[in-house]
Amino acid sequence: MSERDVMEYEVVIVGAGPSGLAAAIRLKQLSPETTVCVIEKGSTVGAHILSGAVIDPAPLDALLPGWRDNPPPICVPATTDEFWWLTKTGGRKLPTPPQLHNHGNFIVSLGATCAWLAPQAEALGVEIYPGFAASEVLFGDQGEVVGVRIGDMGVAKDGSFKDGHTLGIDIRAKLTIFGEGARGHLTKQLVPRFKLDANSDPQTYSIGIKELWQLPPGRVTPGHIVHTCGWPADNATYGGSFLYHLDKDRVAVGYVTGLDYQDTRLSPYELFQQYKHHPHVKALLEGGTILSYGARAIAAGGYQSLPKCDMPGAMLIGDGAGLLNVPKIKGTHQALRSGMIAAEHWVEKKTPKVLTRDCAALP
Repeated sequence: MSERDVMEYEVVIVGAGPSGLAAAIRLKQLSPETTVCVIEKGSTVGAHILSGAVIDPAPLDALLPGWRDNPPPICVPATTDEFWWLTKTGGRKLPTPPQLHNHGNFIVSLGATCAWLAPQAEALGVEIYPGFAASEVLFGDQGEVVGVRIGDMGVAKDGSFKDGHTLGIDIRAKLTIFGEGARGHLTKQLVPRFKLDANSDPQTYSIGIKELWQLPPGRVTPGHIVHTCGWPADNATYGGSFLYHLDKDRVAVGYVTGLDYQDTRLSPYELFQQYKHHPHVKALLEGGTILSYGARAIAAGGYQSLPKCDMPGAMLIGDGAGLLNVPKIKGTHQALRSGMIAAEHWVEKKTPKVLTRDCAALP
């Protein structure tokens, strides 16, 4: 068998999401000589990114001060907010909670935003390799993280090698930053190995289902944001919806269900379908077509579930660390900020053995 190739960098980042790309950009801004590699399991950057999303622009302003002159492809200023308690046939409009006031925020496609961030990272000298998934963590003689291994190509379902089998590459680095998102398979191994959650509550999870709709002309109010709770979930089930009005007669509609539901017959997908047939929503969507759809896990434990974010040779950032601000129902700004903090700390210390930054220090 041929030997496995090895690539060496100062920093390797697992995941080209908002946190990973922010870390890469900030590293190069502060230390242009630092060699940085980002690996992404998706075939293209943004292919595995799914979110509403309404973002607080403050971290983006700090990372790329001129970004508003060249915004992401989908970027609509938030204009108005509504918050509803739904019943099966109607509902009641409630005062919008202060945390859900979105004046000054932007509605974006997070996948398109990551695809927009990637070339800006590359322009600074970051190497980005989409289509390469990290299959395992590499450890040094002292048990520290020293990089990741890319999965082998050409392996059959039964584990046998097919013609054209190719060994995955070992990517070694002084610092490995994991921005895998919620429930990343490598992060799930690292948390118990380094006891990162020893002083944290157990993490909790939800699933969010989202669709992007093209509607008849004149029906969309760009920048309008609607959140709901209540029906179709019962009083024992955590859940709620979001409806974001975009430009070009498009809306993003989705439903989030807590995965601690007790009813074994409950289907988050069916709740979403019921929600779309509510009179308030059906009237908006009727006659439209679905452009794209998907689902993703959400780390919803909040502040009390944050793990320690550093370990020998590595750090956790973004949703992999559970950095969703639950009251605001937002995590993208926290992801961006965590990547920037990780980069700033690395440049300051220049050795992973003395990293002490904890997620609780995030603003």
